[in-house]
Amino acid sequence: MSNAHGVAKQVRYKEESSYGVAPGATGAQLLRRTQSTLALAKDAYQSGEIADHRQVNDYRHGVRRVAGNINGELSPGTYKDFIAAALRRAFAAVTAMTGLSITISGTGPYTIARASGSWLTDGVKVGDVVRLTAGSFAAGNLNKNILATAVTGPNITGIVMNGSALTAEGPIASATLTLPGKKTYVPATGHTNKSFAIEHYYSDIVQSELHLGCKVDTLDINLPPTGLATLAMAMVGQDVTNDSAAYYTSPTAATTTGLVAAVNGVLMVGGVAVAICTGLSLKIAGGMSTEPVIGSNVQPEHAPGRVVIGGNFTAYFNSVTMRDNFVNEDEISLIVALTTSNAAAADFVTFVLPRIKLGSADKDDGEKSVIVTHSFQALYNNAGGTGISSEATTLSVQDSQA
Repeated sequence: MSNAHGVAKQVRYKEESSYGVAPGATGAQLLRRTQSTLALAKDAYQSGEIADHRQVNDYRHGVRRVAGNINGELSPGTYKDFIAAALRRAFAAVTAMTGLSITISGTGPYTIARASGSWLTDGVKVGDVVRLTAGSFAAGNLNKNILATAVTGPNITGIVMNGSALTAEGPIASATLTLPGKKTYVPATGHTNKSFAIEHYYSDIVQSELHLGCKVDTLDINLPPTGLATLAMAMVGQDVTNDSAAYYTSPTAATTTGLVAAVNGVLMVGGVAVAICTGLSLKIAGGMSTEPVIGSNVQPEHAPGRVVIGGNFTAYFNSVTMRDNFVNEDEISLIVALTTSNAAAADFVTFVLPRIKLGSADKDDGEKSVIVTHSFQALYNNAGGTGISSEATTLSVQDSQA
């Protein structure tokens, strides 16, 4: 008898149209992973009956459920469906801005000015990554990732993410500015409630386990200072069906985009780029809950709660700014923009938290550099919205491959 091996296991998924109902067998997606531990779990009831033989009379299985984690290394496009589900809004493109007259000025940060119209009206926000993709610009100005650090109607202030320079020039006619990929964020209205049917297919022993009604309960992003960014999703679901053949037929191949690392990218706290951070973690908690019912051994749904986002970061203690942000209960912003390489137009993922409060400023000690740990709570940005430089949200995400 053959044994199942992890390297022969495939994780496949597809969004469900109805909660807990297997979708069609075509159109699934293979998912990259470092680990997937989804499994059937059951309540168990041990008899409390007292008998003269002084032993347990019975033991029964109860309500069924799916539980486990899907872990991976963060890469553009790979986990977009799960990130969108956690934030409860589908990724959507921002329409390219064409036919503009644009002038570039400054020596870094740079100003990208348009002669007419409004960046804000067209949907550009602080923390967005933009590219100049058309127009008779100097070659070194085209197709570079530029992180918007401030936005007004006529002006974008930005830094080039790979540290290269822009050439001051303009006005350049018939220019185009784009936001690569797509964006999502926790919306104020119109929230989605997505679930997935996730298959573990063991090709070496030809066995399938299809986990139904799977939702993202928590999603953790971790950024070590010298390693790859990782993602961990705690999933909850309704039930599992088993078969001796794969359920999904001809799934789409897994993504091949590069992995992001904290050494390639930009971290901004309170609107200031920092290079002293020694680690950062971000948790998105969906508050999924469920109640068992009489007459069924599966739960009818997993109901979403609030989207609660927080985390912590560590940094060298060489300034009192963030310590005083904590002491004074200041509201600041946090922007994390990560790329797959140092190329000018590298793929990327960004996380923008427009309104956070620090919850601690705890310093360690020893014969070394002092490190301070700041916890933070992300808050709904009720000052954001259409025509304003930030989203009305707790967290927005831009993915160049979404």
